[in-house]
Parts: sequence; structure tokens; C-alpha cells
Amino acid sequence: MNSPALDTTVLDRALRELRHNAPSWATTPLAERIGLLERLMPRIRDGAAEMTAAGAHAKGYGPDSPWAAEDWAGGPWSLAQQVTARLHVLRRLAAGHEPLHAGAVRERGARTWVDVFPATGWDNLLLGGYSAQVRMQAGITAEQVRQGAAAQYRGGVQRPGVALVLGAGNVASLTASDILHKLYAEGQVVIAKMNPVNAYLRPHFERIFAEFTERGWLRFVDGGPAEGAYLTTHDGVDSIHVTGSDRTHDAIVWGTDEHAERRRREDTPLTDKPLTSELGGVSPCIVVPGPWSRADFRFQAEHIVTSKMNNSGHNCIASQVLVLPRFWPGTELLLEEIRRLLSVLPARTDYYPGAHQRLQAVLAAHPQAERHAGDGRILVPDITDRDDMLLTGEVFASALGVVRLPGESPAHFLRHAVDFANTVLPGTLGATLITHPRTERTHPGAVEAALGELCYGTIGVNTWSGVNFLLGYTPWGAHPGHTRQAIGSGIGFVNNAFMLADIEKTVLRAPFAPAPRGLFTGCPSLSPKPPYFVTNRTGRTTLERITRFTTAPSPAQLPAVFASALRG
Repeated sequence: MNSPALDTTVLDRALRELRHNAPSWATTPLAERIGLLERLMPRIRDGAAEMTAAGAHAKGYGPDSPWAAEDWAGGPWSLAQQVTARLHVLRRLAAGHEPLHAGAVRERGARTWVDVFPATGWDNLLLGGYSAQVRMQAGITAEQVRQGAAAQYRGGVQRPGVALVLGAGNVASLTASDILHKLYAEGQVVIAKMNPVNAYLRPHFERIFAEFTERGWLRFVDGGPAEGAYLTTHDGVDSIHVTGSDRTHDAIVWGTDEHAERRRREDTPLTDKPLTSELGGVSPCIVVPGPWSRADFRFQAEHIVTSKMNNSGHNCIASQVLVLPRFWPGTELLLEEIRRLLSVLPARTDYYPGAHQRLQAVLAAHPQAERHAGDGRILVPDITDRDDMLLTGEVFASALGVVRLPGESPAHFLRHAVDFANTVLPGTLGATLITHPRTERTHPGAVEAALGELCYGTIGVNTWSGVNFLLGYTPWGAHPGHTRQAIGSGIGFVNNAFMLADIEKTVLRAPFAPAPRGLFTGCPSLSPKPPYFVTNRTGRTTLERITRFTTAPSPAQLPAVFASALRG
């Protein structure tokens, strides 16, 4: 893999140092590992403003822009939350407790479920009404779950090893959270190759992880495809984790030359190292018909537009296909609100490399598509062709397609929607389901059946499925079943603080309506409009205060957090 244009000196030296120091990390006592995480927190807090400002600048807006809320949510707050979740579990282990709370594991029907969020009283205060459960794979008993949770810290052996993390270029905390997973869940030291798109984050990560780099347990390197290819086949690398596209995975495993397809057919990969991945796909947002008020349409339009416009749609979990009931009067009311929001949001660009070309391809395929901001914020309001490009490939930009499906009742519609999502849309990373509480009560079992049948690793009910990534306790990855020859949305789960084995999917639930209106819609909670909504007027301030709180929780900080949240 070496070539005259590729200087491997830095890469080879980093791998030698990591190999030398890997045994010392594998034998680092639990108390010391906890201390290392605790000392990350002030470094996250002290550099948070600079880190988010760097992200805002790279995306083309200022640090005080309303859009900068996403840089706080997907940057320092998410990273602090990932650390908080791991600390919670490791401290329980250090105190001699089981990693899971009593009663968290239960068998329901033919499956075992695990309550993973809320995990603390602070979770109830900051995200009241949110709850997450993990559904285990078929045949896994409650006792097996309890025994398997954090098994590597309870008599298991952590063997020294060197992991390669090929960083994501879109969300700031992705690379950092993957590093934490390799270090703490798998016990391996890490060489992290920054993605060229956000390599500007490297000095921020090096400052945050300073103790790990000083002790030779972590190395950051830069580079593009050539450096990545060299590292993936290097004898000094024991395992690989990649966040990207299926094309990235296939280039690593099968290559890009004329023999790539033959290698795939014959299953003779270029590298057979253990490789986990998170690769995106075409994510649906399914709206179940119900007795919505005009306020519900406005709020859920904000929710849907957020799931598309966060990071300009440059998210592997961004809603790309809105699945609506064909004969529900609310369909047009909802689309009316979505159009209004797309037109009035502040200006921004689709900054990710290739976005302009991908949006132009959408416009070429749909000459009558609605454009709500130049060539971006594209809405294709009625897709009928199952081979449409919005249904067959990830756009990774600000384009949203609408598919209308039949169904005489919510239960009938859900059966059509689940079948459509499972059989037509590529990828199994995440899906969002929006349903009125009264609809669930009057059609018992319909939503539960849909959640069981949807083949996605991450599902959000009345919350964008992308929020699962932020919480740390909620495993993040594709639905099991992919293989290296048909990789889909990837293999494996990260952000899995309880270190559960045999996961099938994570289901996160949130209130259908914000406080106080939720009292009248059957979902009472203290949660106001979420601060990550692109329409939240104080989202940036709220997330900045939540970040400070998460890095150093104190009741004295809560009034300022709540005051900002309520003004949003």
C-alpha cells in the first residue's frame, strides 16, 4: 500500500508507540480509568466555546448564530454526556454494584427489554418524559443480559490491542465517542485518523484527551484515502471502526480496483481484521394519523424540519423520506407547516463536500421539486416511483421526499409503512415514528407491533431518532444482520455505556407535545420545546448551559437552564 506520494513515517511511529503502551492500558485499574474520565470534564467545559466556534466557522456562520445550537448539541454537550454515561456505569462497578439497576431488565412477550434511560435523577430533570429501552435479540434471556452487561469489567479479560478509528467528517463528537468506545468498552488503545472535512477539530481533541496521548494510549493523525488505506492493512492495527458510507467500507474491505467485485463474490477481503461500522442509509420519518390540533401540526412540523435541517442534512440519520397517510386530512396541513418553516429559517449552506452536486441531481430528477432556499431545502411532495433516487440512496444534504401510503386506520397504515421502510428503503440505522398518545390508546398493539417489526437499530417515538446518539446510555448502530459482503448500515453498536451484548435495537420515546400543552394531549411532562429544534429561539444558550451543567452538575445551575429552556 506504500507509494512515493505517501509518507508513512508519522503513521508507523504512532503505531509503534501505541503497540508498546497497549498492555499498560489493558491493565489500568478501574479507579484510574474513572479518574481519567472525570478529568476530561473540565477540559470539555473550558474549551467548549472555542470548539463550537470552530465548527460554526467551518459551516459558514458565526458562533452566535441560531444554527450554532447544533454545534453545542453535537459537540461538547454530546461528548460530556457520553463521558457522564460511562462514569455512571463504571462508578457503580467500582462500588460493587451490578451495572444495571434492579428492575431494569424484564421479559415482555417473547423478548427481553432493558431500561437504559433515564439513568439518574439529573436525567429526569433535564429530559423529563424521555425514556429509552433496548430490545435484545431473539432467545436472549433476562439472566443472560444481566450476566453480559459490562462483562469485560466483571471477570472478563481485556487483551491489549490497537484499534484504528476512521473519524466522521460531520458531527464533532462522533470521532471522540468512537475513541471512548474502543478504549473503555473494548480495552484497546487507539489511532484516530481525522476526517479531512473536520480535521480542524484535532487540536481540540488533543487538548481534551491530553492524558491519554501523554501516556501513549491515543494518537491522532491526519490524512485522506491513501493514509486510511495504509492503516487499514497495517500489521500494527488489530481492529477497525469506521463512520462513513457503505462505499467507504467496501473500499477498505474489497478495494476499488478491477478485482473488487471478484473479491466480494469470493469473500476474499483485503483485510480480515474485526471491523465495526456505522454507515447511514435512507432514514424514514413515519407519521401516524390521529386527532391532531393545529398546535400539534406546528410543533411536529418543527420536529420534522429539525430532523432534516440539523447540520444541513449532513447526518447519517437525517430524515430523508417523510411517510404520510394518503387519505388523512392532516397530511396537507402538516406539509403546509413544513413549507412555511423551510422558507423562513435563517440562511445557511449545504457545506459538506459533494452536497451541491447531489442536490443538483435531485433537482434534475424532479424538475417540479419545491426549492425553499436557492438550490437547497428541497421538498419533493409526492414520490410514487419506488426506484426514485430519494428512496434508493442517501442524499446527505437538505432534500426531503414525501411518500403517501394507504391505510383505512392507523393500524392498517402502520402495516404499509413498516413494509415500505423494511423492503424499499436501503439501510437500517434509524427511523422516526410520530404518533398521538390517543392513537396509541385507541389502537392497542399497533404501535408496539410496528416498533417490533421495524428493522432499524435506532428508533425514535415522537423524537428524532438522531437524539439517541447524544445520550450515551443508548446503543447506536444498525439493525443486526448485515455482513461484510452486504454491509448495509454497518455492523456493531457503540455509545453503549452499559456494555450490553446481543442488542437488536434501541427505542427512545419522548412526549408528543411540549409542556404545558402535553397535559391536554395525554403526555404530561416538564419538557418544553427541545433546545435542539432548529426553531428554538434560545437553543444555543440553553445547550451551552446544559453543557456546563453536564460537566459539573450543581443544583445552583438549574434555574438558569430552566429559564433559558422555557424562553425557547
